Amino acid sequence: MTLPVKQNPYSYAEFLEKRDSFDFYRDDPFIQNVVKKYAEAEWESLHGKLLEFSPKVSFRWSKLAEKIAYPEVRPYIQHYDAYNRRIDRIVRPRETHLLEDEIFSEGLFSEKRSPWEYFSKLFLLHQMGEAGVMCPVACTEGLIALINYYPDHGLPELDRIYQHCKEGLDGDFAIGAQYMTEIQGGSDIPSNLMEAEPDGRYYRVYGSKFFCSAVHADYAVVTAKVTGSEKVGTFIIPSWLPGDKEKEKRNGYVINRIKWKLGTVELPTAEIDFNGAVAYPIGPTDRGVANAVGIVLTLSRMAVGVSSAAMMTRAAREASLYSEFRDVFGEKISQHPLAANQLEEIVAAAQRTTAGAFKIYDLFIKLGRKLQPSLFSDESPEMQKARFDLRELILLQKIFTSFEAADTVRKAISIFGGHGVIEDFSSLPRLLRDVLVNELWEGPRNVLLMQIYRDLQRVSKFYSPTEFVLSLLKGGDETEAKEMAAQFTEILASSSLTGIDANELKAAAEWEQLCEKLFRSYQAIALAEIS
Repeated sequence: MTLPVKQNPYSYAEFLEKRDSFDFYRDDPFIQNVVKKYAEAEWESLHGKLLEFSPKVSFRWSKLAEKIAYPEVRPYIQHYDAYNRRIDRIVRPRETHLLEDEIFSEGLFSEKRSPWEYFSKLFLLHQMGEAGVMCPVACTEGLIALINYYPDHGLPELDRIYQHCKEGLDGDFAIGAQYMTEIQGGSDIPSNLMEAEPDGRYYRVYGSKFFCSAVHADYAVVTAKVTGSEKVGTFIIPSWLPGDKEKEKRNGYVINRIKWKLGTVELPTAEIDFNGAVAYPIGPTDRGVANAVGIVLTLSRMAVGVSSAAMMTRAAREASLYSEFRDVFGEKISQHPLAANQLEEIVAAAQRTTAGAFKIYDLFIKLGRKLQPSLFSDESPEMQKARFDLRELILLQKIFTSFEAADTVRKAISIFGGHGVIEDFSSLPRLLRDVLVNELWEGPRNVLLMQIYRDLQRVSKFYSPTEFVLSLLKGGDETEAKEMAAQFTEILASSSLTGIDANELKAAAEWEQLCEKLFRSYQAIALAEIS
């Protein structure tokens, strides 16, 4: 029997002490095992670096991330200064500037960082669930990769931008962005209407972009069509020309407004009108779709995969800690069988997704961390097949991890009961909104599923669906892999996924289910390899 008391002595101190003192790397043996498997000979030195790095993320940076999540400090735009000069200043809280400066000052993209040091740190950083900084990290990586793919561009300005983003200039590390979406189409980049007009060695860009994330960045990758051409090119546009940043004089464009979004609200996403902005071409100006999708968006899609794994990891951890603390109906939440099953599902999903993300990145490293914009190249057939595997795995990961992350975070919220929807009780409401947005970044589910379908059809003459499926499921159950390969072959031969008659709708549903089954099997193999 519980008798009434005038002053309820209940306290969350025990839970908060455990949650707030948890070191994302030191106190997580699973992620240590994952890093150890893939780092191999580098493990000992990398382990020490991560033990040193992780407290920054787990404590100081995570606290900053919490402070900038409050609605009263969300970014806004100041269009004019006191003298009626157009400045389009993006106003963000001091904590955001501190967090961004400190993370970028780590030199994540520097040649001093090994691939596994970069990726392991990235996984820890994504556990903050702070898109206001981590989206610019992904965009900056894509900008660097694009310039790196075309080293003979012949423009000293691009060399300086590359150095500024990758290694820093006088201790200052630049931030990248990407502006591709126009009002008539997001993923449909070929429908771009923005014009790039030749001006000597450079171009002048005219037109509008409708969804520009990280609008506070120093440089942006932009798609546009050269005057008189129907083909899309890629260009890099500095936000300010040399000497103009201090004057807040933008490079030939104005920012109309900041978007009001469901999630990633700390990230300023805006609509921009360009009127003669100086732009530097990168790559052939008729290969912009391949470059934008094959390099820039592919890296962003990979970032969606690792961020989904990281946010699921945090959700699983906080739900587990709370379930071990909270007494409900005479027992801990974790002792109730229905809740215990749910917790098992949450933890299993987070670990499977994490194992899959590291396995995909391992293939990326083995392929030189260099993406191939086209499905075809002059490389050997085996190398082309390996690159194709990576391309499709990144698409599959983007589709299904972002979807499962939302479901996993929602389940974690339910462990908290009513407290699960309280914004300042845990990070979970913010994580849920952000993973929902993650589903749409860089192509929604149906667009990417269709892309996989078309890719497999296009390469079928040198890489059959059977060989592709067996390659992805190597190390797993052979009978299951052969059955799945037969299903892929059948649906690719019997349907075009065009039209909306009953047969095509049925085939579309089967295709989606089959792709999910394939990727789940791949993740399961990755997890078994860790175990």
